[in-house]
Amino acid sequence: MGNNIIQVKTYEFSKKIVLFCLSIQRNQKEYILSKQLLRSGTSIGANVEEGIGGFSKNDFRYKMNISYKEARESKYWIKLLRDTNLASEQECNVLLKDVEEIIKILYRIVQNSK
Repeated sequence: MGNNIIQVKTYEFSKKIVLFCLSIQRNQKEYILSKQLLRSGTSIGANVEEGIGGFSKNDFRYKMNISYKEARESKYWIKLLRDTNLASEQECNVLLKDVEEIIKILYRIVQNSK
């Protein structure tokens, strides 16, 4: 992993999301919402990687846009899991802080790549 801040942050976020979702599935026997979060939360970093490896500026911008949207979706699922008491408020708030930071960075990347 390089020193690219968005690569590092999204990869670390993906690791947290995987462990978080597996914990919810194991402890709460909840699979639908956690799988939605698992999908969106891990796709943020995957799309960042694809964008960085893209062949054109348009390809890069497109993938960063997708990452931004997936980050917003992940925020939604985390809040829903927290607010329905399917996950701990403390854990969710840590993830929300992380995803908010990722959203802000991705927003700046998208704006600056226009």
